[in-house]
Amino acid sequence: MDLIRHLYDIYLENRIVSTDSRKIIPGSMFFALKGENFNGNIFAVDAIERGALVAIVDDDAVPHHPKVIRVNDVLETLQHLAMYHRLQSHLPILAITGTNGKTTTKELCKAVLSEKFNVYATEGNLNNHIGVPLTLLSMDDDVEFGIVEMGANHAGEIAQLCEIAQPDFGLITNIGKAHLEGFGGIQGVIRAKSELFTFLMRHAKTVFVNEGNAEVQKLVTADYPNAVRYNGNKGLEVKSIRSNPYLTLRIGWGKEILEINTRLLGGYNAENVVAAFCVGLHLGISTPAILRAIQDYQPRNSRSQLMDTGKNKIFLDAYNANPSSMFAAVNEFLLLEEPKKLLILGEMRELGDFSLQEHENIMNYLIQQGVKDVICVGQAFEQAALQAGYKYIETTDQLYAWLSEHPITGYFVFIKGSRSNRLEKLLPLL
Repeated sequence: MDLIRHLYDIYLENRIVSTDSRKIIPGSMFFALKGENFNGNIFAVDAIERGALVAIVDDDAVPHHPKVIRVNDVLETLQHLAMYHRLQSHLPILAITGTNGKTTTKELCKAVLSEKFNVYATEGNLNNHIGVPLTLLSMDDDVEFGIVEMGANHAGEIAQLCEIAQPDFGLITNIGKAHLEGFGGIQGVIRAKSELFTFLMRHAKTVFVNEGNAEVQKLVTADYPNAVRYNGNKGLEVKSIRSNPYLTLRIGWGKEILEINTRLLGGYNAENVVAAFCVGLHLGISTPAILRAIQDYQPRNSRSQLMDTGKNKIFLDAYNANPSSMFAAVNEFLLLEEPKKLLILGEMRELGDFSLQEHENIMNYLIQQGVKDVICVGQAFEQAALQAGYKYIETTDQLYAWLSEHPITGYFVFIKGSRSNRLEKLLPLL
């Protein structure tokens, strides 16, 4: 603990933490993290020469230097420093996890809560054992409310992130099929996601319960006193949904009925909207302010974006994909009334032994719906796509080359796949 207090005194000088020696900001603390394909210890002295105040290392091979601080484990030290900072700040923190919709819900909650608080929320994909500590250490004295997104692909990760972030509020968007390889199946997913509510209920904190998702609903007993329920017949309830293509929904609570016109694509985003509405109401945001924040929210980062390139209309949802989100988004796209549709689907990763079956399920569904124009990208799709008679291309770069020779115009193009596919690289040709 003496070491962490010492490091915290250093942190307070500038409150800047870096894990990339190439992007050092003068006065920052450099944490020399290492993984399967990198070792930040190698760049510790370089980081100091670039302006780092100190470099925290755990490799004896790093040369002695007055600004080098040696620890047993750099990652654990970073996590302990973040936990210590969080305990000093006394900020209210909302943690968000779930199979689908985490980032959209986080952004909607940020927009809503910003009507009352100075909010800092997870940026980009910093939602894991490294990203959550970095998120916490980015919260300075001006921040009045923190939102921490938590992702996981193995059991125990959410529990660990809760110990670091010590959230006061928690929300599980939904539970479905994702990271099946690491979790060993859907039951493993349920157990892993439940770790957030387990932590919160053990500490008598507030849980926001999506009653529209049966697995989430089961995680909280009916008599838990700090449960705030939505998307069911208790509390906020979705009365109707329209999506053509933007989502409009009517929600009700008590005797009040309200229509919300969003800039989000897809009816599957309704539960994300209601979640943010519920969080806002519970935390004292006025109904007009919540409505304004949600209706003004514009999705970005390749998530449920609609664009017109002049050659084609694009429904871009290429930030990530798993069986649950793929089915929901594909089904929503097929409901839209357009004369010429094309689906570009990237493989779904981290499905392990379930991979072939889940990719075949998608192909079979498209065949049943009479869909003709489909391009599948990624080796996990190869067998399923070829059996279905759809076009298969191994990599996004190869598809880019193919599209260069075979231009597509006049289509409504749906694009979705796992992050590693980077399907957004195709946009210049579409």
